Amino acid sequence: MSNIRIRANARDGVTTVRAIMNHEMETGQRKDKDTGEPIPAHFIQEVTAKWNDEVVMTGLWSSGVSKNPYLSFMFNGGEKGDTVEITWVDNKGESETGTAEIS
Repeated sequence: MSNIRIRANARDGVTTVRAIMNHEMETGQRKDKDTGEPIPAHFIQEVTAKWNDEVVMTGLWSSGVSKNPYLSFMFNGGEKGDTVEITWVDNKGESETGTAEIS
């Protein structure tokens, strides 16, 4: 099961996508409370959204994005039953993909 929760709704030829991505989004600036050592940076760098395998949005992020980021965007097209897919890749090379059907 994906750690990306996606909702997509089409209306009048425009699809609105909303997603929450579970990720710690560490900046590398905080210190461990017990050891005092810096917590290594670990954040999402790239987010890509596809509609029926066509890229409709790409975002390049940095460490300035909050924990468990929320993403909302709109694109022209999409109909009920079509598929929306969101993939992120972080600075450690880890990735996650989630899909949802447009309602």
